[in-house]
This record gives sequence, C-alpha cells and structure tokens, in this order.
Amino acid sequence: MLCAVGRPLSLTTWLAVPFLFGTAVLGLTGLGGVLLGAPGHLTLSSPLFGAGVAVGVAASGTVSWTARWQRVWLRWPYLAVFLLVGVLLDGVRVPVVAVVGVGVPVTGLLVVQYFLERRRTAALVDAGAAPSPPC
Repeated sequence: MLCAVGRPLSLTTWLAVPFLFGTAVLGLTGLGGVLLGAPGHLTLSSPLFGAGVAVGVAASGTVSWTARWQRVWLRWPYLAVFLLVGVLLDGVRVPVVAVVGVGVPVTGLLVVQYFLERRRTAALVDAGAAPSPPC
C-alpha cells in the first residue's frame, strides 16, 4: 500500500514525472558508460519508457486532479501515449554527452527535491498537520 503524506502532486508535476524519471535513468546510465569508457552513444529502449509509465501510474494516486475528466481522460491516455512514443523510439541512438549533460543535473534536481520534500513532510508531522508514518 502506498502512503502519501503532505500535499498531493500538482498536475504539471505529475505530467513531468515520466520524463524526469527517464532522463535521470539515461543520465546515470550515460555517466556509467563514460566512466567505463563505453561507446559514444546510448540506445533508447521501450522498457525505459515502460518504467517511466509505471512510475507515473504509481504517482497518479497522489495527484490533486482539478476535474473528474482529468482523472479519466488525462491520466490513462497520457501514460498510454508516453508508452507508445517509447515503443516508436525504441532503438534510437542518442549521444552520451548530451544524455549526461541533461540527465545528471536532472538527477541532482530530483535528489535535492527529495530532501526538501522530506524536510517539509517532517515539519508537517511535527506541527500535527500530517499523519506520522506509517499511515
């Protein structure tokens, strides 16, 4: 069971989740390739996009949907289109330098955001505005 503490995700943040996840994974993969002296290109794969969709599905339960139609007509079609794009881009080669240049800063941004959110959630729990884990 997933437990959401604190405020829910905004719609725009949720829309970015699959892209940020995929970019971070590619950036770390590219960085590993650079450190190991691998070739200068990475190949996009549909499983990467599928994992991004899975993260989007897991996070979709915490979104503050502003209208009922968004939950029905935006939640699933958006993720289905993201997966379809992943299937269509399967096998496309991208330069490692570009992937590392974008993916590593995105990973750093996600790590910083994690610690900020963790600190904010702890403050909410201390103030009595949120349930203490486990929910």
